[in-house]
Order: sequence, then C-alpha cells, then structure tokens
Amino acid sequence: MSDAAKNVLILCTGNSARSILGEALINRLGEGRFRGFSAGSAPLGRVNPFAIRLLNEKGFAVEHFRSKSWDEFSNADAPQINFALTVCDNAARETCPVWHGQPVKAHWGIPDPAAKLGTNEAKMTAFGKAYKQLEKRIRAFVALPLADLDEANLQNELNAIGCMIDGDETNV
Repeated sequence: MSDAAKNVLILCTGNSARSILGEALINRLGEGRFRGFSAGSAPLGRVNPFAIRLLNEKGFAVEHFRSKSWDEFSNADAPQINFALTVCDNAARETCPVWHGQPVKAHWGIPDPAAKLGTNEAKMTAFGKAYKQLEKRIRAFVALPLADLDEANLQNELNAIGCMIDGDETNV
C-alpha cells in the first residue's frame, strides 16, 4: 500500500455510538496516516448523548460528528475507502453498498453500549468499555506494517484484531 493517508470507514447500523467512537479514535490514533469516517445502514439521525459526553471527557472536539448513511460513501465524490470495518453484528450481516477503491473489509464486533439499560452511570460505564475495546483494536490496526503485508496477510491481521478481547487475542 502507498504512503498516502488511508481512509477507514467504521460501520454500524445506527451510526450513533460505536462507529462514532471508532471514527474519533482512528483520527486521533492514526496521526495523519489514517482518516476515519463513520456511517450506518439505518442511521438514527443523531449521535448518542453518552457518546458525545465520553468523547468530550476524552478531549475530542465533537461538533462535527453526525449520524449518516453509508450511502454517502458510495457517491462519486466520496473519499475512496481503503478499509471498511463493521463494529456491530447487524451491519456485518447486511449487504454493503459498492464503495470506490474496493476496501479491505473486516468485522470487529463490539457490544452496543447504547443498548445498556439502567442508570446514567451504568450507561457511561458501557460506553467506556466499548471505547477501551475500540481503542485497543485501533491501536493494533494503526501499528500494522501495511507496506510489508500482502492482501491475504493483511486480511488475516484485520480478522485477528477483530478477535481481540480486552487486549488479548483469542483463537488466533
């Protein structure tokens, strides 16, 4: 792969929580080598307030985050996507649109923190856990020696990252 910044699309159904967290982390941890985007197959039209609160607490500017359809990335003027990563099981099972650039795809399932019931504290704990899981996976992703990996090995590495649990790999 070339040295140009790689575009990473993080996908979920509602594009309100996990995919938004992933977009933020790709842009921060990618340090200009990666550009993160997020989208959903059935976007809710709003970002979850707990995601906004958590990102604010982590020092992210949150004004630009919005819930949007993955169809935006199939338009002719959309950025060419190099990697498409699903973070929810529903989006992983859906037929994705055709994106320019034929991105490398992988599934990195993360439990949905927006589904957590209970107190605001319990909900923030769920969002914090999802954030930490995404952060570990994205740190591993941005550390990959992309120039040294052929397509099959890159796919294997992405799949292995998707199996990480609390920083440890399982079945790899």
